[in-house]
Amino acid sequence: MTIDTLTHAAVPASAASAPLWTLDGLRAADPVLGLALLMLVAVLLAETLHRTWRLPRICGHMLTGAVAGPVMLRLFQGLELDPWKPLIDLAIGALLFELGTRIRPRWLLDNPWLAASALLQALLAGLFVTVALKWLGAPWLTAAVAGTVAASTSPVIVLAVSHEARSRGQVTERLLMMSAFNAVVAVVGLKVLRIVLASDSGTPAEEFTRASISALWVISGSFLLGVACGMVLDRLSPLVRDTPAMPVLQIALVIIASMLAAQWTLSPLLALLVAGMTARARMKHALTVEPHLGSAGAVLNVLLFICLGLLFTLDGLATLWPWVLVIVLARLAGTAAAIGALARLSGLSLKQAGALTLALQPMSSLAVLLAADTFGWSAQLPGTHTPTVQALLLATTLMQVTGPIWTQLSLRRLVHETNESR
Repeated sequence: MTIDTLTHAAVPASAASAPLWTLDGLRAADPVLGLALLMLVAVLLAETLHRTWRLPRICGHMLTGAVAGPVMLRLFQGLELDPWKPLIDLAIGALLFELGTRIRPRWLLDNPWLAASALLQALLAGLFVTVALKWLGAPWLTAAVAGTVAASTSPVIVLAVSHEARSRGQVTERLLMMSAFNAVVAVVGLKVLRIVLASDSGTPAEEFTRASISALWVISGSFLLGVACGMVLDRLSPLVRDTPAMPVLQIALVIIASMLAAQWTLSPLLALLVAGMTARARMKHALTVEPHLGSAGAVLNVLLFICLGLLFTLDGLATLWPWVLVIVLARLAGTAAAIGALARLSGLSLKQAGALTLALQPMSSLAVLLAADTFGWSAQLPGTHTPTVQALLLATTLMQVTGPIWTQLSLRRLVHETNESR
C-alpha cells in the first residue's frame, strides 16, 4: 500500500468528496490550499476590522486562525502546523533582525537608569507571576517556568503594531528595546530551568554550576554569532546596495544565523537581535531595512499571526480562569511597579510610564517557540504541573489577541506617538 493510498484511506469518503466550501471539504483539502484560503480571509477580515474599528490588523490575522483552529471550526490542528514551523521561524527571525536594527545600545550607556528599568521590568514581571502562582498552590519550579515565560513581551507583536501605526517617540523606542530585552531574559532563563527540570540527580551546587555554564554559553555564543552575521552583512552589502537583492541578502543571513544558533543550542532570538544591532552600528544610514524585509517577509508575517491564532486554546478556561486572571494581573503589576519606580530617574513622566506599562502587555510564547522543536513547546518541559502550564497557555491566548489593542491605544491615545493612515 502506497503513502497516497494510506493518506486517502485516512480521510473519510464523505469528507473527500465534499465540496470545498463546506467544513468537511475544507478539512479534507490540501494543507497548502487551506492556508492560502486562510490568508485570503485573514487579509480581508483584518482590513475590515481596521477600517471599521481601527483595530490592529494582526488582530484580524490571529482571529482568523483562532476561528479555523481547534477553538472553533477545527480546520487545522496544532500538530498539523509542525511542517510549517521553519517558515514561521523565518518570519519571526526577519522581524527580530529588523527590530535589532532599530535598537540603539548606546542609549543604555547614556541613560543607565533606562537599562536598570528594562532589567527591573523583566525581573519583577516574572517574579510577581511566580509568587502569585506559588500562592495559588503551584509547585515552585513550575511557577518559575511560568513566570519566566510571562516576563516576555512579544517583540514581533509590538514591532508589527508600531509599523502599522507608524509610531515614533520616547515610549515607542523604549517599548521596542524593553520587549527585546525581556524576551532575551525569558529565553535564557527558560533554557536554565529546562536543565534543572531535566536533572534527576546531583547536588544543588552541581545543578547551579551546570545551569550557569549553559546560560553563559547561550549568551556569549549567541552574541558572537550575531556579531559575526552583522559584520558579514556589512562586508557583502556594497555588492548589492541599491538593488532588489538587498532584502534577499538579509533574509539569507537571517536563515543562516537561525539555523546555526539552533544547531549549536544557542538562542536564535538573541543572535538575530545582535546581528541587527551590529549591522546598524557598522553601516549606520547605509543600512536600509524594508519593513518585514520586503514583500515576501510581509507574506510570512501574515502567515505567522494566522498560525499564532491556530495555536490558541480555551481548554480548561471554565476551571482555570482564576489562575489566568492572576497571571495577567500579576504581570501587569510587576511591570507597573518596575517602570513606575524608575520613571523619573530614566526620564519618563508618569503619563508616559503608564502608557509604556500598557504597551508592554502583549504576552506571547514566540520567544519560546523560536527555540522549540515543535509548536507543542509546553510538552518539552518534563515534570511541570499541568494545570499551571495550561493556565499559562490560556493567559497567553488572552494577551496575544488583546495585547495589540492595548499597545495601539497606549501609543495613540496616551502619548500620541502614532501617525496612522488608512
